[in-house]
Amino acid sequence: MPWKEGYTITDERTLADASIRWPGGARCCVKIVVNLSLAKGPAGVRPADFGTDDAYFTMGEGLDALLGCLARHDFKATFAVPARVAQAWPARIREILAAGHEIAAQGLAHEDVSGLDRADEHERLRRTTALLAEVTGQRPAGWFALPRPGDAFAVGTISESTMDLLIDEGYSYMGNSLADDIPHHWVVDFARRKSILALPYYYHFDDQFFMLYPSQGSGLENPDFLDRNRRHEFAAQHERGRFFEMTLHPKSSGWLHRLHALEQFLRHMRRAGDIWNPTSQACADYWLGAYPASATLQLENSIWQDHAGSLS
Repeated sequence: MPWKEGYTITDERTLADASIRWPGGARCCVKIVVNLSLAKGPAGVRPADFGTDDAYFTMGEGLDALLGCLARHDFKATFAVPARVAQAWPARIREILAAGHEIAAQGLAHEDVSGLDRADEHERLRRTTALLAEVTGQRPAGWFALPRPGDAFAVGTISESTMDLLIDEGYSYMGNSLADDIPHHWVVDFARRKSILALPYYYHFDDQFFMLYPSQGSGLENPDFLDRNRRHEFAAQHERGRFFEMTLHPKSSGWLHRLHALEQFLRHMRRAGDIWNPTSQACADYWLGAYPASATLQLENSIWQDHAGSLS
């Protein structure tokens, strides 16, 4: 498709089912993300958030429940972690890493960076990288900007500079993008063909939107709807040989009755067979090798023109 500056982030093409190959001849890629943010809104994680019941459950019993569940069914996950959370619970973060999971960055405090100037955002990004490397002993490969409960939109927030800064700081992927249902190349600079790999995310498979809606304390939860969404999506993606992703929160899925449904779904995917379950980093490494931007990104010059009196 012709490039549309300020409108699109990709070439607006996807790969046909027959063109997608997964390691080991697997039929479908299954990727799991666990959000370890304590942020309640755009301000991100605040000092008061560390002493809440949500924080204790998230980093305690809820996290234990998810780690145990993943281990029982031999699934690996990527944990999206704000640097401030890693600082507060370094032993827990190292425990996650030791279990074979990935630690990815989710900002300094999982704050909304859309209103920051480039220099300020760049400094926060560098501090995030350094703090996570200090806790884990390795630089994070990926970056997430997942939605927070108080956000106006269910897609998370970035700035116009975020992707460019991630590339400059050596990140290999962005973890949540809605532009395709398979990994895709997010174009940062059309003229220079500068891009970063983006991995799919959909809020239809994010537990936080089904467990406490419309707000905490409402008493309303819809775990059956979430389970239905996940099962139908997995069935469709498995049949087509594509990609399935779901996002979990310890405070949402760590309760026993909800964990039971998750256990059943993980067991269901294992029984389906022919799945590849990588961390986000492993998925990105494979995709960048098998489907690099130089071979798959098909960018065409824009045909858009501005005319006097137009709204473009």
